[in-house]
Amino acid sequence: MADMGEDKIEREEIAPNGKRPDSEAVERVTRMGSASIPKLIVEFAVPSVVGMVVNGSYNIIDSIFLGHAVGEIGLSAVTVANPIMIVFMALAMLVGNGGNALAALRLGEGKRDAAERSLGNVVFLSIVLWVLVALAAANPALMDMLLSASSATDEVRPYAHTFIQILCFGFVLQSIGMGVNNFIRTCGAPNMALGTMVIGLAMATIFNFWFVILNGWGVAGSAYATLLGQACSALTVLWYFIFKKNVPMRLRLRCIVPDSKIVTTILAYGFPSFAIQAGMAVVNFVLNYQLAKYGGISSIGAVNALASIGVINRIGMFVVMPLIGISIALQPLLGYNYGARKIDRVRKTLWLGIAIATGIALIEWIVIMVFPEAIINAFGIRNAELLDFTTFALKVQFIMLPLVGFQIVGANYFQATGQPLKSIFLTLTRQILFLVPLLFVLPNILPTIAPEFDGLDALYFATPMADFLAIFTVAVFIAWEMRRLRRMTVSPASPVKSSE
Repeated sequence: MADMGEDKIEREEIAPNGKRPDSEAVERVTRMGSASIPKLIVEFAVPSVVGMVVNGSYNIIDSIFLGHAVGEIGLSAVTVANPIMIVFMALAMLVGNGGNALAALRLGEGKRDAAERSLGNVVFLSIVLWVLVALAAANPALMDMLLSASSATDEVRPYAHTFIQILCFGFVLQSIGMGVNNFIRTCGAPNMALGTMVIGLAMATIFNFWFVILNGWGVAGSAYATLLGQACSALTVLWYFIFKKNVPMRLRLRCIVPDSKIVTTILAYGFPSFAIQAGMAVVNFVLNYQLAKYGGISSIGAVNALASIGVINRIGMFVVMPLIGISIALQPLLGYNYGARKIDRVRKTLWLGIAIATGIALIEWIVIMVFPEAIINAFGIRNAELLDFTTFALKVQFIMLPLVGFQIVGANYFQATGQPLKSIFLTLTRQILFLVPLLFVLPNILPTIAPEFDGLDALYFATPMADFLAIFTVAVFIAWEMRRLRRMTVSPASPVKSSE
């Protein structure tokens, strides 16, 4: 696995055009190694958290408009589409977060040209992935296979197919608007990064109201509204790197030419972020299958079970987004200081980030526990039995939420510091190693232990159990890492390397 020392690009203090980088642009980057850490975290975290909330709001907005305009069938269609939409996000984060982590490390080492080549190669990879996704969407057999894997019922299938296919054809807009957006934060302009995302969400909301509520275009209108919002974000991101003056790195045509070593390193560094989202997609495929199975034999019914738990999952994705935002905000700070061998700043950044993420998660937990009915009503669920079921499931599924921030930030720390294998393992623990087995095993065990619960109930009890196991695992890895950092502080002259 590639580490920080594997890219042999020579250190360049002068830009490729022969001019020295603008002093203000350089200062925006170098201050990550000298300015007040709390101040930097707040500066980077506020727009990052708001930005991730904005990004997560796309699914929430789609669901709210469709829930009120189309009803449970619209919510079920989005639930069926959700695993595939998560795969889209996973691909965008694979190249975007991986390239951004590499760029932050290279800027910390003073290699500006290497950072620009990381940016250019991310754009290249985004285009390649778009072509592959669009070709997949144009293949009817493959689309049917994906819908079957996501447990689409005959009633829901045509709606989900329309929604997914439209988003596939515009995937490059999401990849650039979300993935390349991360580089703006590394350039020391977190507020600009936030602005590009807010523009997209605002336009998506306007178009959703226009297309879905006013024109009655249903799921197709919601999908087109999402694409137009993402297009607005993508255009502003590209404008920043192509036309804005005094930026630490630019998007240059020559840097888009693929470099095998850079591509490999980007994919290695980005794989942990991809694993988080891909694991979430696998969980959603499994969960949809189990919902269709156990919902079909319950009084709720398969379609309502998909709609109910689908709403809870979208709430879950939304509340996790601020925590992911904290981890993304910490990434350039951790990467820069780790690359510059400022270990004390690395430790302080990590623990302050964990404290902030825990505080946010605690506030979210209180809101969910106090106002569950109001939250669910926003999605248009009116059936009394379905409302009671969804309310109880929502409370159970978020029992461990106050500690989830520690798990997310802790796992992301290893990605930011060039230790991808550890980050990959830790990101897979909750989603794959723990949650997926529990989704299969618990429906058979829980009813025998507690007869008042059936197999459908067991599906939402699996989440807090998986959370507990994942949090404990990350705690063990972080404790071991703190010992390693203390040894590095004692021997500061030794090269900074991954422990893998």
